[in-house]
Amino acid sequence: MSNEPQTLTEAILYFADPDVALKTMVDLRWPIGVCCPTCGRADVRYISTRRLWECKEVHPKKQFSAKLGTIFEDSPLGLDKWFTAVWMIANCKNGVSSYEVARAIGVTQKSAWFMLHRIRMAMQTGSFLKSGGEFEADETFIGGRSKNMSKTRRAKTITGSGVSGKEVVMGVLHRGTKQEPSKTIAIHVPNRKKATV
Repeated sequence: MSNEPQTLTEAILYFADPDVALKTMVDLRWPIGVCCPTCGRADVRYISTRRLWECKEVHPKKQFSAKLGTIFEDSPLGLDKWFTAVWMIANCKNGVSSYEVARAIGVTQKSAWFMLHRIRMAMQTGSFLKSGGEFEADETFIGGRSKNMSKTRRAKTITGSGVSGKEVVMGVLHRGTKQEPSKTIAIHVPNRKKATV
C-alpha cells in the first residue's frame, strides 16, 4: 500500500485510528474473510459498536474479537500500541530496546519488554496466533565425563552429585501434525529449579 507509514511518527498516527488498526489485524489474520476461531464458521455478524464479531453457531465464546487466540489476546493495550511496536521492530535494522519502545508508544518499560518478547516470538514462528497442540519438555546436563578428568580436576570440578559442575540445557518440543512439522527449541538455563523451568 502507498499509505503505509515510513517513519515512526507516521506509524503512530497511522495506527492511532482504531478502524485502521482493526482492518490491519483482520487483513493479517483472515485474508479470505473473518471466521469464528472456535468452530470455523464464516458467516459471522460484526457488532460495530463493540468492534466484535458474533458466531451464529451456539457454543461458548460465540462473541470474539480480532485479538482472540493471538499474542495480543491477554493484553489490555490496544492494537494501536501493538502495531506501532511491531513496526518499530520490523524497521529498526539495529534492533530496538524496551526503553525506546516504552518512550515511543507511552507504556512502561516492563510492558514494552513483555511486548517485545511476544512480537519476537511471533516473528520466529511466522504467525501472530498462539501456539497450540502437544508440547514436551526435558532437560539434560552438558559437560565432561568425570572418568576422563584427572584426579585433581575431578576434585575441583565435581563437588556434589554427578550433575555438579555441568551446564543445564532445557529443550521444548512442539509435536507436529501431518500439515506442520515438529519444532524444537533448546536453551541454556542456570538451574533446573521449578521457578526457572
